[in-house]
Amino acid sequence: MVLDLMLIALAIALYPLPMMAFILVVSSTRGVWKGLAFLLAWLANLVAVIAIVLALTGGQPPSPRSPPGLAALAAKLAIGVGLVVYGARRYRRMKGKAARDATAEPSRVEVGSVWAAAGLAVLIQPWGMVAAGATTVIEADTSHATTFIALFGFCLLASSGLLAAELYMVFAPEAAQDRLLRMRAWMEGHKDEAIVFVCLLLGLWLTGQSIYELTG
Repeated sequence: MVLDLMLIALAIALYPLPMMAFILVVSSTRGVWKGLAFLLAWLANLVAVIAIVLALTGGQPPSPRSPPGLAALAAKLAIGVGLVVYGARRYRRMKGKAARDATAEPSRVEVGSVWAAAGLAVLIQPWGMVAAGATTVIEADTSHATTFIALFGFCLLASSGLLAAELYMVFAPEAAQDRLLRMRAWMEGHKDEAIVFVCLLLGLWLTGQSIYELTG
């Protein structure tokens, strides 16, 4: 479970769209507070998903061959296949487009309020990957303290890029805003490659592992 959780968390952290949206949030007026609202809403989503799964399982993993265990594996397989299909389609679409200029001037978009920033965090979260994390949390056994450490590590790793950007804005706002906007401009020109890489890698891992466990 721990390895799966960390891989899923890493995929969420590397997925470029949330970071691109977050940079726009923190570069707007009162960006530090809006960034904090974005980050708290993001973390609240992850914690809520984990809490719901643990409430349903009672903190005890189902037997691998029981109906709930098989349903979780089937769901993980479906998510893995979906990520592979999405990554492949994105790759074909990317190959059909002209290359974009990665040196374009960074843009600014005003995010209206802290509530808008929090809502954006909910909308932009990669829910397919979060769902993959939920199917993995089903295996969590809360009678062991290491389980809580793994769940905390999952939330922390999945949010690490956003947390680093928020802290950068807090301690060096002027330098951070300029560099983050330039980073976003670079990401705009490379986001398709990153999405394809993350989706295919995680999708193939989830698909292969699910098939192995279902047939093992």
